[in-house]
Amino acid sequence: MAELFASGRLIDLILIVVVLETALLIFYRRYTGRGIPPADLLPNLCAGGFLLLALRVTLAGSGWMAAGGCLTAAGLAHLIDVHRRWRG
Repeated sequence: MAELFASGRLIDLILIVVVLETALLIFYRRYTGRGIPPADLLPNLCAGGFLLLALRVTLAGSGWMAAGGCLTAAGLAHLIDVHRRWRG
């Protein structure tokens, strides 16, 4: 189990689950008309995904610029999410 954390493979698995979850939620919305609209869903999931990517690139030793880019993208996605929710 420690190897999964140290290698970053656990983060890869979580990212795959997030992508599958996103696809299923969008598919469900498209075919039933119910559920969360993609415009409300995607900024939140993108923020979480970029945080996971920041952790992944850090574990891979890719340097501070890659992690900083991922954190910046996560912050921007979070701001978009908050802005959309604030408007109601």
